[in-house]
Parts: sequence; C-alpha cells; structure tokens
Amino acid sequence: MYATVLHGPGDIRYEQVEDPKIRAPTDAIIQLSATCICGSDLWPYRGIQASEQPMHMGHEYCGVVIEVGSEVRTIKPGQFVVGSFCLSDNTCPHCEFGFQSSCMQREFMSGAQAPYARVALADGTLVATQEMPDADMVQHMLAVSDVLGTGWYGAVAAGVREGGTVVVVGDGAVGLMGVLAASQMGAGRIIAMSRHPSRQALAREFGATEIVEERGEEGIARVMELTNGIGVESVVEAVGMEQSMSQAMGICRPGGSIGYVGVPHGVSFDGQQLFFRQQRMMGGPAPVRRFLPDLMQRVLDGKIQPGKVFDLVLPIDQVAEGYKAMDDRRAIKTMLTL
Repeated sequence: MYATVLHGPGDIRYEQVEDPKIRAPTDAIIQLSATCICGSDLWPYRGIQASEQPMHMGHEYCGVVIEVGSEVRTIKPGQFVVGSFCLSDNTCPHCEFGFQSSCMQREFMSGAQAPYARVALADGTLVATQEMPDADMVQHMLAVSDVLGTGWYGAVAAGVREGGTVVVVGDGAVGLMGVLAASQMGAGRIIAMSRHPSRQALAREFGATEIVEERGEEGIARVMELTNGIGVESVVEAVGMEQSMSQAMGICRPGGSIGYVGVPHGVSFDGQQLFFRQQRMMGGPAPVRRFLPDLMQRVLDGKIQPGKVFDLVLPIDQVAEGYKAMDDRRAIKTMLTL
C-alpha cells in the first residue's frame, strides 16, 4: 500500500510501504474510513522535534476492522471502531485509575495516515459502534479519536464546572475542542484567546462567549480587566510554548486550575513562582480512551459536531499540501480522504 512518510523537515511523501500485518495476538488491522493531520505532527515536520527518519506518520483514526489476532476477544472484523493515539490494555492499575495514556503496556499509535493500519492492544484501545455510522458521521468520529478527546481532557484537568468561567489559550484544533468541551460541561463564561477571524467564528459556534485577541502581557491584562482583576478558575492551555504557559499562569486565579494539553516545547518553571501562585496544574498526554464511549455517543446522538474543525479536506495522496497548509496556518486541521 501507499502511506505517509516523513523523510526530514518539510519532506513529506506518500509512498509505497509494506502492508500492515498482525505482529502480536492482541493486534487488529483496520481499514481507515478517514484520517487526518495533527498539530503535533508539525513538530517533527518543522524539525523542532527530533525524530528517526524515515518516520511513518499519523495517529488519529477510525475505520472498519478487517483482521484480529488470536487473543482479541471484544473486537471483531466488520465493526466500525475508534481508537486513541495511546494504545492501552485498559486493565492495568493506571488504566483503571483513568489514565490509559500511562498504561503499563502503553504504545503510541503511528502509521495511520494510510489506507490500513495496525492497532496494538486492540481490546483495550478500540471502541466499536453498535451499527455502521452514516458517511456524514465519519469526520466527527475521526475528531473524537484525538483532538476532541484531548480538548476534553484539557477541560477536565482545568476543573471546568457548570456555571464557571474558563479561558482557552490557543485557537488551534485542540483549543477549539477545549471550547466545545467547556460548553458541554456547562461553563457559564468561555473566553477564547484568538486573533484569527475564522477560528474566532468557530470558537463562538462551539460555545465561546467572548474573544480576546491580545497575547502575552497584553492578553493577561485584558483577561484580568474582564474579570475585575481576579482571574479565572479554569484555564485550558492548548499550545505548549513558553508564552502560552506564562499567559495561562498569569490569568489563573489562586486556587484555580490549569489543564495543559499542548506538548511543551521550551517551557520552564520557577519554583518560587509556582509556590506563591497557588495554582493547580494537571495535564500531559490525554487519556482519550477514558472519554471515547461518552464522546462517540454524543456524536451519534447529534449533540456535538467536532468534525467542523476540519476546514481543509484533501485526498490522501495530497497529504504534503495538507501539511504545508497547516504549517502556513491556512488550515486549522486537514482531513485526508481515502
């Protein structure tokens, strides 16, 4: 088959590779219904994150099971499934505690920007629907696989509560999903920090009540002005840069919580600063598997449409253009059709 392979910074190719095969009795092979490019894929694409070359790309996926290993019990060929970017057994102590992204057998998904993919730990990782979803549901199910689950975790980690006030730092796909999550959780006031009109419009559609365009110290000052100098109780940090984390800490009130789901790059903390700010911080790789059944059902019930975050749709053989469009910020998130 053909698949997406990164050969170096800026060098994405759709080229012939070996078909995926069952390697362990707990594996499954799926035929993808659609796939996409993640914002975190841009780190190795830009050369900011070191990676071994060549690197098979893609960790967001949904599709139909076509083969399972001999020890797979709950997943069957012919089922439509959604899985997480963290592959987990869903039975270890960390999984049972709700942190499948720290599973004791954890693997990270790769190679999903392709027509077929191998999924390890299939029983613990994949969640099947009772019936085959309609074609127009696929984009929303795909969004559940990672970006919605990550935004949702950001809101959970930030302690979003009904009637509360939330700020979302970052207007990429994860940040926008953080807005959607906060809205679903009943937040009374959701401030999205964004300076891009198209992203602002989608943030408002997802539930943002206010937009703050300023960044850095000006952004902090604006949020403090909007909250009468108090700050907010919940902040979702969805970027992972020094400025965005400083911004999150600058607007979080004492006793408030920061849910950080942007992969940190160049972020550092001062112990004195952490001590006297009295802020809770929770984040890391999202345990998407914890949320999959609920989020999939919300999609199927028509309560949410997270797939609207895909503002560019391309055939998979044009994947290089999809990466470039996201790198140039001409697209929030690219979906690849097969």
